[in-house]
Amino acid sequence: MDIDVLGALTVRENGVSITPTAAKPRQVLALLALHADQVVPVAALIEELWGTEPPRSARTTLQTYVLQLRGLIGTALEGTDGTRTAKDVLVTLPGGYMLNSGGGTSDVREFDRLAGMGYRAMDAADFPNAARLLREALALWSGPAFADVDGGVQLDMETRRLEETRLCALDQRIEADLRLGRHRELLAELTVLASRYRIHENLHGQFMLALHRSGRRGEALSVYQRLRATLVRELGIEPSSALRSLQRSILMSGPEAPAAESAENARKRLARVG
Repeated sequence: MDIDVLGALTVRENGVSITPTAAKPRQVLALLALHADQVVPVAALIEELWGTEPPRSARTTLQTYVLQLRGLIGTALEGTDGTRTAKDVLVTLPGGYMLNSGGGTSDVREFDRLAGMGYRAMDAADFPNAARLLREALALWSGPAFADVDGGVQLDMETRRLEETRLCALDQRIEADLRLGRHRELLAELTVLASRYRIHENLHGQFMLALHRSGRRGEALSVYQRLRATLVRELGIEPSSALRSLQRSILMSGPEAPAAESAENARKRLARVG
């Protein structure tokens, strides 16, 4: 079984799609696919489908959706040797259901594997490998997780969690690129990211540092002022002490000679906060 959720939901068994078009069976498959090879409790599936006020027929209706999914799986298994049946793929277990991937692929698992290797490379100060591995991990994303699934409580929570893991990997990949002196190459990307994540301090700090190292001191200071105005207006808070320290180090440097060392020290403090 091949499972992709980092973008549109795609689940294939024996190379054939088993992704339903109907909304609620699609939700069931999405939650099972994310937790492939683990039991998903019936209660979690019911909450996903109907929230905190499920109908009396919730369990029966859920069983109907499971049967529909098994029908799609059975069709995908036609022509195989019969050693793997629909009930072997979508397994009923005490308290819930499990999607048995049969050792297939999962983009979430591959992302976690590559990102984990990237983080370890960062810890070892192996910045070229860290940048490469984290870039490969991020390339697995083709859009927001479950982009074509109308999620309920469970999937919305999982979507937010996955987005946080993506942002963490993105932050570290940019950090690795900065360590490699790729500040000019990062400017276009960071311009977009700072606009998209208007209160994300670490991304703004990285943007400031990339601008400063590119000889664009005034623009780096403007990024700080815009972020501060947004934080005060929307959250009623000031930027973190690490970001304020980075701003001061840039402010105190001459426009023709960026204070690379002091800015780098401030960046390290910002990274610890982020």
